[in-house]
Amino acid sequence: MSVPSLLLSTTPCSGFRFRLLIKILLIGLFSCQQMPVMALGAMRTVDDVVRLFGEKVALRLQPRFEFADVAWPPQRVSLVAFKDTRLIELWALSEGVWQHIKDYRVKAMSGRAGPKLQEGDRQVPEGEYRIELLNPNSAYHLSLKLDYPNTFDRQQADMEGRNNLGGDIFIHGGRVSTGCLAVGNRAAEELFVLTALVGESNVSVLITPRDYRFRPDQPIPADAPAWVHNLHSQIASQLQRFPLADKH
Repeated sequence: MSVPSLLLSTTPCSGFRFRLLIKILLIGLFSCQQMPVMALGAMRTVDDVVRLFGEKVALRLQPRFEFADVAWPPQRVSLVAFKDTRLIELWALSEGVWQHIKDYRVKAMSGRAGPKLQEGDRQVPEGEYRIELLNPNSAYHLSLKLDYPNTFDRQQADMEGRNNLGGDIFIHGGRVSTGCLAVGNRAAEELFVLTALVGESNVSVLITPRDYRFRPDQPIPADAPAWVHNLHSQIASQLQRFPLADKH
């Protein structure tokens, strides 16, 4: 039974169905699993969201792109998320050069430095990811699903015999999050519409524990797997595409 049909059923809930309903509600409140908005009527589509917020988003973002001398909408964008400072930088590619557009504050996240290793560790992943899904009916206003675990994550897990890596990692609206990145509703609207216009395949997300551009030598957690040092070195190298000196 789907969530809406469960909630809208007029027959009395059995003990099992009542417990299931409570579990569903708790998942929506305390995790990043992006259930549909529980409301009457048809679910909205990605196109619906673009029609609803597209003009407002363009009015807010287009001047930023014009200032950076980047076409609107751009061909490719990248989000760079820093876990220590809770900041997401928005970059756009123009004539082979990445140009800084604006920054977003992360309103809520959990965990510490270090990658996500398994379901329930409350960690935000680290590495380079893609947007694999836009959820226009998120319980957190709007959300963008990352392709965690990616190939690298799976390879490390296979070598260590780990399974149950978790998933459902999103950038989403609101100010509450466990294992995801909550950026507030206004930012979620901008990132959602921008991704819809550019196309999910043209959006990359680099998540780093810190800004290696001006703090290159930082220790990793003592209990981190040995391969984390190599992962952070790769992230530091990828950060060089986004020069700090060119920010405005």
